[in-house]
Amino acid sequence: PRHNGNPHDLLDIKQMRDKNRKPVVMKIKPGISEFASSPEKVSDYISPLLSFAAEHVPRAKHKETPLYILCTAGMRILPESQQKAILEDLLTDIPVHFDFLFSDSHAEVISGKQEGVYAWIGINFVLGRFEHTDDEDEAIVEVHVPGSENKEAIFRKRTVGILDMGGVSTQIAYEVPKTVSFASSQQEEVAKNLLAEFNLGCDAHQTEHVYRVYVATFLGFGGNAARQRYEDSLFTSTVLKNRLLGKQTGMTSASPCLDPCLPLDAQDEIQQNGQIMYLRGTGDFNLCREIIQPLMNKTNETQTSLNGVYQPAVHFQNSEFYGFSEFYYCTEDVLRMGGDYNAAKFTKAAKDYCATKWSVLRERFDRGLYASHADLHRLKYQCFKSAWMYEVFHSGFSFPVSYSNLKTALQVYDKEVQWTLGAILYRTRFLPLRDIQQENFRGSHSHWRSFSFVYNHYLFFVCFLIVLLSILLYLLRLRRIHRRMLRNSSSTSLWIE
Repeated sequence: PRHNGNPHDLLDIKQMRDKNRKPVVMKIKPGISEFASSPEKVSDYISPLLSFAAEHVPRAKHKETPLYILCTAGMRILPESQQKAILEDLLTDIPVHFDFLFSDSHAEVISGKQEGVYAWIGINFVLGRFEHTDDEDEAIVEVHVPGSENKEAIFRKRTVGILDMGGVSTQIAYEVPKTVSFASSQQEEVAKNLLAEFNLGCDAHQTEHVYRVYVATFLGFGGNAARQRYEDSLFTSTVLKNRLLGKQTGMTSASPCLDPCLPLDAQDEIQQNGQIMYLRGTGDFNLCREIIQPLMNKTNETQTSLNGVYQPAVHFQNSEFYGFSEFYYCTEDVLRMGGDYNAAKFTKAAKDYCATKWSVLRERFDRGLYASHADLHRLKYQCFKSAWMYEVFHSGFSFPVSYSNLKTALQVYDKEVQWTLGAILYRTRFLPLRDIQQENFRGSHSHWRSFSFVYNHYLFFVCFLIVLLSILLYLLRLRRIHRRMLRNSSSTSLWIE
């Protein structure tokens, strides 16, 4: 849609829908990082996506429609030479077949920090937190705009923070409205890489739209990666104990290693270096939490979270967070508690689940009492993942047990909130108002030209009259001079006579 011209508002991007009101979406698998060894095939591979877009964007608009190809984790782990080869193929071939606005800066591998910022922008845009209103019922925050000459703080809508736990990594992102202090110069150096400052206004000079967001990604702290780390630790410690005490715990199914993080009587196996270790669950939620505590890698330093990474203070009394992926699956798939998070209720439900016999859980699963996408893997590791999510949130990120402003969600307002929405908003934020300003200039310029055209005609006519009058006066003067000369010559001839 056209921008309304108000520099305080972002462009109101909406999901494109077809004639049946269904979202215009197309996805393909795998990601382009799979073509690392044959980069010349990449542009052909994603051609169906671009053709799909070309069909839905009016032909006359192609040249002014920006196309962005932003690559994430899969491409980040490739060597730089392979990344360049893939991007080069895209930049060379796409402009030959498509007329979209696509320049060198429109194709790049983005960092985890950028991805986190885009996800943060996406959720806050959907929730309408970037609109600057004077509604007294809205929760607001006092913000000290970074780099502003005006030292006075401004008040604007409170933005939400995000927590996202996937299979491999965990991420946190939230606004830091006030300037922060650092315990050491080293901490300040680390903070520079974790704090992102950006302007979401349509005009670079509108500093009240400057946001300072903390983004941190923790590899190895996703649900599945954490379970793997836990099993490695359990295997190593059990083998060491067996060696010291001369036992064979876990080496046979008859004498399994007891695992408090598995549901009661559930059986599992760990395979390492050709060895198999047998596990049997005891379903002790509190003991499980205690055992996984060291995996947080916390330090005694102030203002730090997982792995001892710097984390600026969160204003718990005036903040709101949304938890996605594992935060939602842990609370909803089996425990059916998705939505508003309550630590006491969650702990009780998790304890009860862990302590329930595996045979009973299987029976409930077979009767379809859990979420439709919950599977046996979810059922077996729900106890561990509940404890892991709880510890990451309360011990790792230091949220108090009394914290009541976390919502776990899969969708927001029936929309799957993706980082790509935030990326489009960020990348095009200066375009709408600039277009209006240029249009106004063109409009006023054309008005001036039409005015000047009429004005020039009048000026020419006046000049023409002046020149004509000058010529007439000159001719009259010449005539008078000629007559006088004739009279003088006749009087001279008479005197001679």
